[in-house]
Amino acid sequence: MTLQKKLDEHDDHDHHQLHFVLIPFMTPGHLLPMVDIAIMLARQNLKVTILTTPLNAVRVRPDIEKEIRSGSTLHLRLFQFPNAEAGVPQGCESFDTLPAADLRFNFMKALLMLQKPLEQLFENLNPSPTCVIYDPYIPSVASVAKKFRVPGITFDGTNCFKMLCNHNLREYSNVYQNVVVSGSSEPVLVPGLPHKIEFKRCQLHSLFFNAPTKLDAEFRDKVWEAEEEAFGVLVNSFQELEDEYLKEYTKASGKNVYCIGPVSLSIKDNLDKAQRGKTDSNQEGQYLKWLDSWPARSVIYVCLGSLNNVTPEQLMELGLGLEATERPFILVLRGAYKREEMEKLLKEDGLEERVKERGQIIRGWVPQVLILSHKAIGAFLTHCGWNSTLEGICSGVPLITFPLFAEQFYNEKLVVQVLEIGVRLGVESAMNFGEEEKYGVQVKKEKVKEAIEKVMSEEDEESERIRERARNYAEKANKAMEKDGSSVLNMSVLIQDMIIQQQVIGLN
Repeated sequence: MTLQKKLDEHDDHDHHQLHFVLIPFMTPGHLLPMVDIAIMLARQNLKVTILTTPLNAVRVRPDIEKEIRSGSTLHLRLFQFPNAEAGVPQGCESFDTLPAADLRFNFMKALLMLQKPLEQLFENLNPSPTCVIYDPYIPSVASVAKKFRVPGITFDGTNCFKMLCNHNLREYSNVYQNVVVSGSSEPVLVPGLPHKIEFKRCQLHSLFFNAPTKLDAEFRDKVWEAEEEAFGVLVNSFQELEDEYLKEYTKASGKNVYCIGPVSLSIKDNLDKAQRGKTDSNQEGQYLKWLDSWPARSVIYVCLGSLNNVTPEQLMELGLGLEATERPFILVLRGAYKREEMEKLLKEDGLEERVKERGQIIRGWVPQVLILSHKAIGAFLTHCGWNSTLEGICSGVPLITFPLFAEQFYNEKLVVQVLEIGVRLGVESAMNFGEEEKYGVQVKKEKVKEAIEKVMSEEDEESERIRERARNYAEKANKAMEKDGSSVLNMSVLIQDMIIQQQVIGLN
């Protein structure tokens, strides 16, 4: 009997028999989109289980419990993070809560110790998982998936552009190695891309191409192995945004690649947008009331992410540049590096008092998705984390780029050179954790003002073209997430592929 006939005989499987397990990396930028994906899958009448640690669960439990109350098949199962065994302080179960940069080694050690607790959870999952969607930064999941004969799908929260760049730099390693050996600061041309894209060595993802220690390099190799083991790749992006890079990465990697984003657009209700990732703030109404007082597309929103490690001196230059524009703005200092020093500089300079009529300087968490969707927002100054970048694209506003580390320089290239929906501030080097002071101030206030005017000027034709392209991509993003949109169809393809894989495994 042919394989196809066997599959036909087993074609009575429906969505109720499927069980998707998701294991997110422990930091907000990876956790939140993974939970969005879990909710999207559960709304397809699948059983979906999220596996995470107790303190990470606190961040997303309200969203999950709301879905469960509505009759969802979504479940949350917990495992203990090996703090004591790995030397990670108690109370720290995510990368952004580590009190010192050198504790990243302990955190990596903890990630490599998760195979046993995950295997114990897998043994008690009912029904057995159909597939596991995992972040390759938890490398041991690949071994768990292999042991339990479950197809693995990786999700690292980035995009096809970044993945193709990294793939080609590894594939054509002589291009990169020549720069490493010579120590040159000249840009590296990434081979095999649809566009001419160049990076300086110091802008490449440090873990993959500038691993500072042997431990970093060993962890990187395990991440690569976890990616290689996977059946496919899930991407929080949409075809219309980077179609050329989707096609090229699919061809180059030989993997099944599913673009199912932007997943933040699956959140339709304003209250849900306000609650997404909420920690301790109850001031969202205050922010929105303030935004209501300004004209459409007039306010600059500035947020450098939950892992913001920008020095106080550089943050002050950003603030002074915003002041110089004489435009209304919101500056978020959540997770700011050296908070006490920042507060001292603000007080000594008097910036907050001078701009109080048109500027909001916010400490702590903000409902970013809700703020960006407000009609008053006219530009987004961002660190280029992929979640923030994509949320900015969905809002239809131009981006002003201030990349810090990891893949953020890749995202800047995509925004500025490929999509042409933003301008760069001029940051030239990634700021590695623990070495922030050596970078000092990379962008002065004059550059900040200049970049803002490039995207917000009402008199400049290129500024209007940037804004028009941004609006067009926002429309495409929304269409991708509608019924019969590309991302919705790709979700269906993912589910059908997992049905087939389940049947194939059952027949072998």
